[in-house]
Amino acid sequence: MVDLHAKLGDLEKSVGAALHDLHRQAVPERIWQRDFRVWSNSPNEIANRLGWLDAPGEMSQQLDDLVACAAELQRDGFQQALLMGMGGSSLAPEVFQKSFGTRPGYLDLSILDSTHPQAILEFDQRDDPKRRVYIVSTKSGGTVETLSFLKYFYNRVQRQFGLKDAGRFFIAITDPASGLESLARQLNFRRIFLNNPDIGGRYSALSAFGLIPAALVGVELKPLLDRALSGLEQTRNPDPNQNPALLLGAILGASALAGRDKLTLVCSPALESFGDWLEQLIAESTGKDGTGILPVVGEPIGGPNQYGNDRLFVRLALRGDQGFEPELLALETAGHPVVRIEMDGKYDLGEQFFLWEMAVAVAGHCLGIQPFDQPNVEAAKILARELVADYQKTGRSPEDEAAAIDERRFVEFLSSAMPGDYLALQAYLAPGKDLSAALQRLRIRLRDRTRLATTTGYGPRFLHSTGQLHKGDRGNGLFIQFCDRPKVGLVIPDRAGEGFGGLTFDVLVAAQGVGDLSALRSARPPRRAIRFVLGADPVAQLDALRESL
Repeated sequence: MVDLHAKLGDLEKSVGAALHDLHRQAVPERIWQRDFRVWSNSPNEIANRLGWLDAPGEMSQQLDDLVACAAELQRDGFQQALLMGMGGSSLAPEVFQKSFGTRPGYLDLSILDSTHPQAILEFDQRDDPKRRVYIVSTKSGGTVETLSFLKYFYNRVQRQFGLKDAGRFFIAITDPASGLESLARQLNFRRIFLNNPDIGGRYSALSAFGLIPAALVGVELKPLLDRALSGLEQTRNPDPNQNPALLLGAILGASALAGRDKLTLVCSPALESFGDWLEQLIAESTGKDGTGILPVVGEPIGGPNQYGNDRLFVRLALRGDQGFEPELLALETAGHPVVRIEMDGKYDLGEQFFLWEMAVAVAGHCLGIQPFDQPNVEAAKILARELVADYQKTGRSPEDEAAAIDERRFVEFLSSAMPGDYLALQAYLAPGKDLSAALQRLRIRLRDRTRLATTTGYGPRFLHSTGQLHKGDRGNGLFIQFCDRPKVGLVIPDRAGEGFGGLTFDVLVAAQGVGDLSALRSARPPRRAIRFVLGADPVAQLDALRESL
């Protein structure tokens, strides 16, 4: 049984009422009966999005093939794997890599989900190319970032190892009949894994998208799926006292309706990457129709006077980890609701994946929203495509209003913040340890100064996780974009296997940033957003901005 305990304070009555309503409407039973009316009068993007309910059982029947793939790569001398994907295709694999590490003899997994040319160049220049396999992972088979990565790296491999052998370095994970399946067959990929098409990206952790990379790093899949099946059985129970997903979903929904819509995760160090996966699941599922739950991931825990009254705290910890207990007790004493979930070990992540998938589906019912679609995600993509098309036609780079950091302009921008708002730092920059630390320092200063919830994200990665919420919630976010002018461009080939290309990664990442800014400002209500360009030393500039506050 999932070990979940909650101290809810003033929320006790509203959560109890939500549980009573869920039980009265037989929501657990109806979800398992695939009754789309739990969420909507229409089956659109629901009836074909409930395959996650079957994923643990289905994948338990495919373990031999996944294990065989890992063994085959080991026999052929591969030591590294580079997964190229976005959002649901990359976040669960990242959890498995960061939480479990790489077992001796298995493949070291890296994730590429940045279109910044410097990030791509760093991956291009690392590792031994003879020892690296590329995993191309996209449900739709048409994700622009993923296909751009594929074309770039396939051409690099083909030039080095020849047309005949290039395909043996590539594995595809996609839906049946997608464009990627066709392309992978054409290019003779060594393996093509076809996932259940009725599973949405953010609900795909326990499907091929999550478990194939897990197998490559040496995660033991049977105990992981056994835990998932245990969690699954608990979610079938109609008794609210015996169904932790029902309780957690009621807490999430009732908290958001009461104004505590900033779900702040406090994770054991070994589980921190699970928070990044949860961020997408929660933000894309609930952030729409003028409502939403903002997942706050990686924000250091503070004292009661550093928060407004819009927080719900969730502690996810390995058993015996007492870290942050004094701080959590202080928050409870001050009246903040705190949920504690304890895990016996890392393999309980299988249980947690399913628990949270069901809880968020339940929270969607409580909030009166459809949790499986993403109606606002396309806005930024469409605008970015238009900017790219204009560049290819005219050679004109995406119009960009970004200016050097102006501290007075920044403070003036912050002055519009109100209680209940949140601040989102969006870095269209090459990810890096020092840069991430500088963003965190700025984030903490902003949280302490404003008492608002803060988030950070690298673009375009966050577009596939929190981008839906940014445009679909009630418009209470303030968005601060940071970009740069890359010194390298890196050509994106027009097709895999062909050398010519009319687009470069620096133009693509610029178009994505500018497109996102325009989408934010075009949303209803218009979002508050500002954009700064950083120079040669972005860490120093971010620290100087922090010191000015």
